[in-house]
Amino acid sequence: MTDLELAEALHRGAVDETIDPDLERQLSFESGLSLKEVQLAALKEGLTPQRFERNMGTLRREGQIKLLRSTVAVAGCGGLGGLIVDLLARSGVGTMHIADGDTFAPSNLNRQILSSEEHLGKEKAVTAAERVRSINEALEVRLFEDYLDEKSIAPFLEGVDVAVDALDNNRSRLLLLKGCRERGIPLVHGAIGGFWGQIQVIRSGERALFEEETSDRGIEKETGNPPFTPAVIASLEVTETVKILAGLPSLPEGVMLWIDLERLEFRRLKLY
Repeated sequence: MTDLELAEALHRGAVDETIDPDLERQLSFESGLSLKEVQLAALKEGLTPQRFERNMGTLRREGQIKLLRSTVAVAGCGGLGGLIVDLLARSGVGTMHIADGDTFAPSNLNRQILSSEEHLGKEKAVTAAERVRSINEALEVRLFEDYLDEKSIAPFLEGVDVAVDALDNNRSRLLLLKGCRERGIPLVHGAIGGFWGQIQVIRSGERALFEEETSDRGIEKETGNPPFTPAVIASLEVTETVKILAGLPSLPEGVMLWIDLERLEFRRLKLY
């Protein structure tokens, strides 16, 4: 099927300038193109895959195309990362690198959206990849079923446009930050503890607050993590990631957003 024939088939099958998932699969089979290529072709033709219809008013067509062409690395698939992966898939990020060496335990059930009783003992990274494909089978996932280390950080960040920190320890964060700095990749950092959370967009050369931490883990050792705090911080991390990919303004340099959900206070803190 030529590009012209694909365009004609898309317009012929469109309903109110949208295409449904069944038409995507049909044209993928007939053309030999991937589902992602069919979705991109539709967007370029001024048509909207129905799965992205509610994104259009905010991200616009060009923004959606940029997301489908982008690659995001998500480090960690727990309380933050599970929801981050889900929301990035629904946003239409075309390729994800997902890393986590942990399995689900009963203590995860209170806050980790990918955890369930049937998933206890299952690998978090594998479950995250399955979640992505269940939302949009056109999206590509590269799995890293282990904790990040000096050996795996290079392939994890290969070809990545934005990296997202959903880790729970500063040792791994520093490794991820170093890898991003060396490659000029923006890092969207997030951390939680009790009612509190923080996010920061760290670009090449910028300092991160956690670089000054002396302990490997933060206040969550004392406060724990209720179900609502990771949901808020994960959503904000995805917001910043999507804005970067779509070419929209994100948190400025040297600024951290601090959130206190007990008092419902949101503060921008100037770090330097």
